[in-house]
Amino acid sequence: MRSIALPAVMALCFSATTAVHAQRNLEIGMAMGADHFSGDLGNYTGAVQWNGIRPAMSITFRDYLNNPKRYITRALTTETRLSWHRLGYNELAPTGGKSGVELRNYHRGLNFRNDLFGISQHLVLNMYREPFQPLYEQRFFAFSYIGLGLFYGRPKGDLFHGAADLSNRYYAWADGTIRNAPRGTPDAQVIGQDGTYETDLYSWVTEGTGGGKEGHALAKPNSPWHVGIPIGFGMRYMVTRELSVGMEFSYYMFFTDMLDAVSDRYATYAEIGQAYPDSTQQYMARYISDPTGWGTDGKESLYTSRRGNPGLPDSFSYFSIEISYKFKRSPMRKSFVSL
Repeated sequence: MRSIALPAVMALCFSATTAVHAQRNLEIGMAMGADHFSGDLGNYTGAVQWNGIRPAMSITFRDYLNNPKRYITRALTTETRLSWHRLGYNELAPTGGKSGVELRNYHRGLNFRNDLFGISQHLVLNMYREPFQPLYEQRFFAFSYIGLGLFYGRPKGDLFHGAADLSNRYYAWADGTIRNAPRGTPDAQVIGQDGTYETDLYSWVTEGTGGGKEGHALAKPNSPWHVGIPIGFGMRYMVTRELSVGMEFSYYMFFTDMLDAVSDRYATYAEIGQAYPDSTQQYMARYISDPTGWGTDGKESLYTSRRGNPGLPDSFSYFSIEISYKFKRSPMRKSFVSL
């Protein structure tokens, strides 16, 4: 009993001491900005796909650790972030003054949108001049961080004009127009894409892996849960003791290459046939895998093998402007047990 009671009393005394000195602030920052996806899709030859920029926003919680010196930020601390990032790209869209077959990846013609929701925990290094001077008097300070996050998102494609039915599929013509009939059809109408991402790309077999006797379709459903590592840096300006504004640039690296549902090679028609006994589903899977009909002839060959790059995991960058406010929390009641 003594061996049990002594640690219990020590733990109680420690918790009481923590309660007495618990900090009385909670800082909440709301940020809006834009992200840039780096994956397998793109029509620019450089690393930056300028038409791949999409909106994003985040809410960050800071200063919830014990810190009796209010308004003096710790040099090393943590923060928790809730975020939403809209990732996307469309290889059929005009790019850099070019359209149609002038585009680098128009023949592949893939598109996707992925609304990625996540929660991440960051280890933050705050960099300021005077460690014992309140930050609202120093005004400016810089910071950097590294973290770990869990994200949820299912990529979807805009592949049909209306309901997901083969009678509503898009037909990409060489001149860059999207029409309602196959290439060369007289009086085919230009309809364009309707901007509705109705097709869940994780629900279809679109890719294969390996070659020869080792080749097989990637029939296992992809998980919508993704692990990422955010790294960022930025600067904040203390307007008052409670209010601050800041800007941040961050980079999110992932362990998956399937945020855009593009990673390996095209599934062959034989592999799709094994996955879908129904002929209608087979033709749907063929179209979803190769929307333009230029990407593959359905056979395994050098011409049809490449769809993505499985050796290059997906990532995205995020630039944001933030406004944060430090809320004063009510002091915690002192414990009846004290040292």
